[in-house]
Amino acid sequence: MLIIEVKNPKNTDFPPFYVRISENYLSSSTKHRWGKEKKNMRSDYALYAVAIIFFIITLLVVLVQIELKELWIITTTVLGFLFVGLGYTQRPKPQAAHPPSPTSMPTSTPEPTPTIETVREEKRETTVEAAPVSMPPTSELMKIKGIGAKRSEQLKMLGINTLEDLAKASAKDLASKLQISPKITGRWISEAKKLTEKS
Repeated sequence: MLIIEVKNPKNTDFPPFYVRISENYLSSSTKHRWGKEKKNMRSDYALYAVAIIFFIITLLVVLVQIELKELWIITTTVLGFLFVGLGYTQRPKPQAAHPPSPTSMPTSTPEPTPTIETVREEKRETTVEAAPVSMPPTSELMKIKGIGAKRSEQLKMLGINTLEDLAKASAKDLASKLQISPKITGRWISEAKKLTEKS
């Protein structure tokens, strides 16, 4: 980013003026100190416009009788294609994600090749008992549609541990604390009320 600072002489009452010119391939702009952004025309568009002008001149030369007609046609056509090529080279380049640098990648040492040894083993029958799989603790709040484990934990942090607590909560207060829509919390509360009435 280039910052140009224009300082006024000491005798004037004007504040110093800063202009920031940023180079961006997708859109070029000039940003003044006051925050207003002025869009500049991309250079590839200007070059394409010059190419179009040359092609129009070529078309006019074909339609009008002039001396050295062939020379004019060839010259303006070649210049038109030249400016199309220049415009193509000046087009915005997509900003791709940079691959990690080789210095930041861990170096791996080559693993030694395994040696194959044949060993005779006696066949033994072993029985393996399956260990019980530990499930994450479920909350009764997760019975409500739209409340998962993460949201259940957030509700517990707010002091809502049971369906009864949720049924008594205010939809607006809960929505503002969780930063979600009051419609969603209203649905949760109405569903919690229905579930508490059933039990």
